[in-house]
Amino acid sequence: MARCHLLLFLAALSSIFGLLHASAGDADPIYSACVDQCEKTGCVGDECSQHCNFTSGGVPVDGPWYLQEPLYLRWKQWDCLSDCRYHCMLAREKERKKAGLKPVKYHGKWPFQRANGIQEPVSVALSALNLAMQFHGWVSFFIFVNYKLPFRPNRKPFYEYTGLWHIYAIFAMNSWFWSVVFHSRDVDLTEKLDYSSAVALLGFSLILAVLRVFSVTAEAARVMVSAPLVAFVTTHILYLNCYQLDYGLNMKVCLGMGILQLILWAVWAGVTRHPSRWKLWVVVIGGALAALLEIYDFPPYRGFVDAHALWHATTIPLTYLWWSFVRDDSEFRTTTLIKKAK
Repeated sequence: MARCHLLLFLAALSSIFGLLHASAGDADPIYSACVDQCEKTGCVGDECSQHCNFTSGGVPVDGPWYLQEPLYLRWKQWDCLSDCRYHCMLAREKERKKAGLKPVKYHGKWPFQRANGIQEPVSVALSALNLAMQFHGWVSFFIFVNYKLPFRPNRKPFYEYTGLWHIYAIFAMNSWFWSVVFHSRDVDLTEKLDYSSAVALLGFSLILAVLRVFSVTAEAARVMVSAPLVAFVTTHILYLNCYQLDYGLNMKVCLGMGILQLILWAVWAGVTRHPSRWKLWVVVIGGALAALLEIYDFPPYRGFVDAHALWHATTIPLTYLWWSFVRDDSEFRTTTLIKKAK
């Protein structure tokens, strides 16, 4: 742990302006009193938690709560406190709505409605669709490069970025997988895995953007360009996991890397004669507009659809178009290199 802190010293200096935003719902005395009472009785009104050691009449149940739940549901780690917070949150929000007040956040999250024990069902479904779209895009790219494009005499693809796009696909699918898990159940481990995988994906996407935009093909040059970015991303991930999960700092880092690669692709699309540059423009503009959803946060509609869920929805068609551009780029580069070789 000491080594981890030493490695993260420079990153810690940059986090001085990162802020952890307290939630208004946490400070509500009515909500706090409800949670305290629920932990004693196991109930909020007529709603009683199977994870608390009480029945609706206040009688202790036989055996610990985790033996009362089916095995296939135990991985979600719901306990008495988390159930009490959930039911008290719903009860308090119902009271606030009757009083004409707007929803507030509780423990950093909007008041979502569960579905079969899943915290954010819409975000889970949309994350799964994004995962499927990334897999489809990667498989279609793999088939296109290996079975529809010609090879070099040494049986390697003409397209110099084939391996990088395969790595990108792995990072992308990993990120969306943990997004599914995190939105299913928000605990410390799933949160860190989701945030870390998203940072890793953004970092590698930035590296890929730099290498493709500036046509870096030599292995030595790629290492020199990638090394500082890999060091930065690795340091930031270590900072989040070993020092402090600073939401404010992480948002700034992710937005910074995202905006930088959008600028790189936008400028390249403006100066290149790539036949599929219009697809790149759509992805860049769509991605920039979608990023606004991450900045402009609003309460979930009917307890299910919030700005983050809508962002997940916008990335599905953009992902399809993005992989279409990648296939077009592989064909364009292959054709160009074959013409040069003649």
